[in-house]
Amino acid sequence: MTAVPFTHVAVPRNWLTALRRYLAFSAVAHLFWEFAHMPLYAIWLTGTPGEIVFAAVHCTGGDILITLSTFLLALLLFGKPMWPQTQGPRVLLAALIFGVGYTIFSEWLNIEIREAWAYRDIMPVIPVIDAGLSPILQWVVIPIAAYSYALGWWPWRQKTEEAAYG
Repeated sequence: MTAVPFTHVAVPRNWLTALRRYLAFSAVAHLFWEFAHMPLYAIWLTGTPGEIVFAAVHCTGGDILITLSTFLLALLLFGKPMWPQTQGPRVLLAALIFGVGYTIFSEWLNIEIREAWAYRDIMPVIPVIDAGLSPILQWVVIPIAAYSYALGWWPWRQKTEEAAYG
């Protein structure tokens, strides 16, 4: 039985298809994440249901813009003409660094300087950078999952493909 290499399983040949899949997955995932971690913010206790929904949708809009910006910057700096077939991990790593870096800056700016939002005492905070764990994880988990979806990097699909060729 000949194994199909993991990197060649269902990788879109068209960069535009991969980009669309990345952005669509990210948008939906960020919307779910924003609602899921809203109880970790003070607005959960002080806001009306309408204010909470507005905050989650508003933040998701910002997340989509950040996703687009960080991913396009990663592609511009590290992508190659044959992306997504080549340079996949390098582009993903750059997008992760840009996304997490921006999130640390944004959390500091909006909590410490602008006081635009506040954590509840149940929000786990990362020492030294004083950023909430949930928003940092959001910018690690979602880009990895979105990139996996966009490029077809799903471990269970490899087994299906291998069985088809075996």
